[in-house]
Amino acid sequence: MKVNDQRPSPSGFTLVELLVVIAIIGILIALLLPAVQQAREAARRMQCTNNLKQVGIALHNYHDALGSFPSGYVSYDKYGSISSLPSGDYDATTWDASPGWGWGKLLLPFAEQGNVADALDNRRKVWDAAHQAAAQTKLEMFLCPSAAGPTDPLLVVDASNSPLNKGNGSIYLGRSNYVASHGQEECWGDASGPSGGYGGDAGKIADGPFYRNSHTRFRDVVDGLSNSVFCGEHTSRLSDKTWVGVVPGAMVHPRINSPDNAVESAATLVLVHSGPAIGEQDALGNPIIHPPNFPTLHVGQMQSEHPGGANVLLGDGSVRFISEVVNRQRFAAMTSIAEGEVVSHD
Repeated sequence: MKVNDQRPSPSGFTLVELLVVIAIIGILIALLLPAVQQAREAARRMQCTNNLKQVGIALHNYHDALGSFPSGYVSYDKYGSISSLPSGDYDATTWDASPGWGWGKLLLPFAEQGNVADALDNRRKVWDAAHQAAAQTKLEMFLCPSAAGPTDPLLVVDASNSPLNKGNGSIYLGRSNYVASHGQEECWGDASGPSGGYGGDAGKIADGPFYRNSHTRFRDVVDGLSNSVFCGEHTSRLSDKTWVGVVPGAMVHPRINSPDNAVESAATLVLVHSGPAIGEQDALGNPIIHPPNFPTLHVGQMQSEHPGGANVLLGDGSVRFISEVVNRQRFAAMTSIAEGEVVSHD
């Protein structure tokens, strides 16, 4: 009788087999990870789109109730004119003045944020200590989930240098990743101040729907609501923006340096423009047009963290994704409201 001396084969993986399995798993993860990231970004972009749609609904509700869209921000309204302002109650360079409330704050009662609106007294200044806690409220409707910058309450840069703040220190306001369109032109520097020759009337310069003390109506948008950009994105990775309003004399600094960007006046806390604008030129002296994510990186331009472009809200309440390689002249035409341009949506 023969004895079977064969031993059973050992169970488990050999070292080579284990390495092959690990390599395969690594390859699968590498293939899957971009898809997961894309899915997450798609969800964030959809939430951003929904936020802007809510802003659009609130804008139309505001217009239905009050007969116009809100001002880009409010200055010296209780005095009627710049010539009636008390000494020390305005910024001598820009003629920005109290109370300073911005378009975002004015929309709150029409965006189911009545409790926050009630805590902010329109008769007081934006920077009044009595409502600073309410002014720091974090409102999700004004925050893009893709924005990579700070999410804490906004420190208004250089506010201690504002003549209206009278050296009382820093002012903190709720942050926003959404801004309103001033059009092609900018007038938040000397152009709307005492040296601009317009008597402080920003409406004589601005060609977009929102500016200081604006009251744009449907009928003013002769280029068509569906052709006109009303709002868009701005990431706090580039500069600070707020839904609350403007502190006259404050300055907005870029967090990313480029040869063509610089500090801007307080109006850019709530407003941006596309160019070309009078007096705004690149290093070679050419007029600048800056669509979303343009490499000039101006604090007064639209800028997002979405790959390839940014969401914008049109005047009819619809939201479109604008490519960062959009034809610049076409985008500039979309930001003005009464220049008579014919804009193709192809």
